[in-house]
Amino acid sequence: MTRIAYVNGQYVPQSAATVHIEDRGYQFADGVYEVCIVVNGRYWDMEGHLARLQRSLNELQMAAPMDIEALKVVMGEVVRRNRLKNALVYMQVTRGVAPRNHPFPPEGTRPSLVITARRFDLDQSDAKAKTGVSVISQPDIRWGRVDIKTVGLLPNALAKQAAAEAGAAEALLVRDGVVTECSSSNAWIVDETGAIVTHPKTNRILGGITRQTAIACAEELQIKVIERPFTLEEAKAAPEVFITSATSFVMPVISVDGVRIGSGKPGPVAMRLREAYKARAARG
Repeated sequence: MTRIAYVNGQYVPQSAATVHIEDRGYQFADGVYEVCIVVNGRYWDMEGHLARLQRSLNELQMAAPMDIEALKVVMGEVVRRNRLKNALVYMQVTRGVAPRNHPFPPEGTRPSLVITARRFDLDQSDAKAKTGVSVISQPDIRWGRVDIKTVGLLPNALAKQAAAEAGAAEALLVRDGVVTECSSSNAWIVDETGAIVTHPKTNRILGGITRQTAIACAEELQIKVIERPFTLEEAKAAPEVFITSATSFVMPVISVDGVRIGSGKPGPVAMRLREAYKARAARG
């Protein structure tokens, strides 16, 4: 079946979807994005993702292409036209099309909006969680405002490629000896007391929506949450390591740079938290 995309007011075959060569997203990575998951026809954490999209726009002084309720309608229509029950929905907003010049274009320039949807395999995600994933470490060479979810992802792509070449699923990003997050997910460890530890929300990490929901789930399960930096050495010595993102939910890590984590199998805290996250997200 032909995939359908939404591009600036039109639903078009994805193979024919285009943006102008002077779109500022293409010229300057002057754009932001969000990814939402649909499971069994229900969006998981939608409100959080849309709130973060608005925050990203505000931080970059970028106009929204439409109001939130209209955006929800378009998202739903893209999913419907692609006949998807389980989907990954991608939204990208840029500052629009204007002659190439570093300063912002004139006020009133129309923002560009692209929305696509593709199948999300929940069973595959669950199967991966049962075995756990391996990660490697990479230097964090990203810009100073990674708390804004921009399309400027070249450093992330380089880190993810290094992980792929090493046969790993993710890359832990390290700056000044501290693990900030991963190339496309937030990073966590379980300490010796059973508490879960993750980097605090600063401009050094993207405040994950799944991260926030995972914290809420941990509090419900009476698992202590500590938001503090931790080192790569701490991660390698931790009883458990896991990552969180919209597409991986809570994913156990079984090795870091080839060093076995705990027993080398998914840990009980991560698996318990994963099930709690899925239950919470499913009920909305």
